[in-house]
Amino acid sequence: MIKKTEVISSYRLPVDEVLEIKRCRYMPENLSGLDIRRLPRISVVTGIHGDELEGQYMCYEVGRRISESPECLKGIVDIYPAINPLGIDSITRGIPNFDLDMNRTFPGTGHNTMVEYVASDVVNSLDGSDLVIDCHASNIYLTELPQARVPVDYSEKLIPLAESLNLDFIWVHQASTVLESTLCHSLNVIGTPCVVVELGVGMRITKEYGRQLADGVFNAMKKLKIWDGEVFKGAKHTATVSTDGYVSFLNANASGIFVPSARHSDYVKEGDEVGRIIEPLTSEIKEIVKSPVDGLIFTLRDYPVVLSGSLLGRILGGIETCEEI
Repeated sequence: MIKKTEVISSYRLPVDEVLEIKRCRYMPENLSGLDIRRLPRISVVTGIHGDELEGQYMCYEVGRRISESPECLKGIVDIYPAINPLGIDSITRGIPNFDLDMNRTFPGTGHNTMVEYVASDVVNSLDGSDLVIDCHASNIYLTELPQARVPVDYSEKLIPLAESLNLDFIWVHQASTVLESTLCHSLNVIGTPCVVVELGVGMRITKEYGRQLADGVFNAMKKLKIWDGEVFKGAKHTATVSTDGYVSFLNANASGIFVPSARHSDYVKEGDEVGRIIEPLTSEIKEIVKSPVDGLIFTLRDYPVVLSGSLLGRILGGIETCEEI
């Protein structure tokens, strides 16, 4: 097996510093240039947002398991752990000093600003992959159950790929203007399949979620004939496919401290208590938050301070019991 770290984008910064975007490529040995171009290829991307760290552990797990069984590798695996290294280093969501969300800059232009230059290099590097997995976490306020988010315009092609990723469900959502500048949209437009995965919470690592997604990456690799070894180290998950119409949002009607009564990934019935918003000063209950539907809590507020209108959770309806997930 060949393991090679490569710089796919480089840009000079002030004070003699250089921004470098790197990938680690794994591929079989003794290949000619023609053989390499014919090999199936999967690309794993994370770190577009500097405060989303869940994908870091998944990248580690994928690389570690390939290195343990190199004889099972039959194609190319490219791992891009830090598309926004400046954001990761400074613990900020966007690109420091630019006040800019990098996932609103694709596909880039290859000239003008640093951000456009780097974005273009990233898209060019990923182009031609048989599958790109764009891994994100939630922010510091919410915890997400492992899920794929698939734009409806590309759902026919992407759902079968997303189903291989060992996730809990697949959310097929309507496209909007802002999504056109994301990495996922930019790649799908040029014919490179890209699935967005969301899991966990911001600024933290949930190891069980990282292992679950790593199993999914190897399962996808097996289906693409990139891997012929063991796939599942943990439990096998079967995703339910859902649309926007099955997702209910819980928003606060009062300000205060949110204390959950239900747990993340619980199945609740309509009218069940999900949590309470309390007032510590007067010991009052400002609001009892109840589920509007029968379904699975796949997003739950992690940060307790809330204002009126704050998102408290999301519930996936249209399922009978949690066993369907």
